[in-house]
Amino acid sequence: MASKQQIVKELTKSYWMEIETVMNYISNSINLDGVRAEEIKKSLQADITEEITHAQTLAKRIKEIDGVVPGSYQFKAEQKFLQPPKDSTDVVSVIEGVIKAEDGAIAQYNKIIKMCDGVDYVTQDLVVGLLAQEESHKIEFRGFLKEYKK
Repeated sequence: MASKQQIVKELTKSYWMEIETVMNYISNSINLDGVRAEEIKKSLQADITEEITHAQTLAKRIKEIDGVVPGSYQFKAEQKFLQPPKDSTDVVSVIEGVIKAEDGAIAQYNKIIKMCDGVDYVTQDLVVGLLAQEESHKIEFRGFLKEYKK
């Protein structure tokens, strides 16, 4: 069975993943150029608010179960795949990066859901909701990728 500290550790990892995703969504939603990029930019801009809400939700739960929400000194960047491309019209690399970020979030949330089973149903329920939203984002960007890979 998972301890409260293990759950806090995994929630904190998810919190940082959401924060980093927001940073990269902001940069990509601004840096992309071209007519074909407009829909992707709009979608990223809309997702920024949702991802910030995810981070806030995770932070609140960390605090509720006696954890401490970390400050910026504890942040370590990991999303090499979602950095703005050198070619600002390379929409496909951004779409693929978003899908990888969503895959990472989905895997992490599934890990927490399993970890909380029989131990912390409140956290489990909260994370199930976040998982559903991440899966929806992934489906949206897979649809964009289909159009670009024709």
